[in-house]
Amino acid sequence: MGFVGYGASSGGCRAVEQLRQVFPELRATTIREAVLLNRPWERCNQEGRFIQRAEESAALQATIEELGWWARALRDGRDRRRGAA
Repeated sequence: MGFVGYGASSGGCRAVEQLRQVFPELRATTIREAVLLNRPWERCNQEGRFIQRAEESAALQATIEELGWWARALRDGRDRRRGAA
């Protein structure tokens, strides 16, 4: 599970860190990467579209890559377990 958080000065960081403690109890695997947006409501253009910063694009890419890695690893593990049964 990946996270996208937003807020004022912390950019949603505190909320994401709290959720990281909850999801293992639900048997959900969380990843370390996250996308944290600081005051996103202040970065909209005239049409209301969000203006993304380079570091946010990099965080999004890293999050997607890590989610992909975990998805493949868990799929392979599941398939090996099924083959052993």
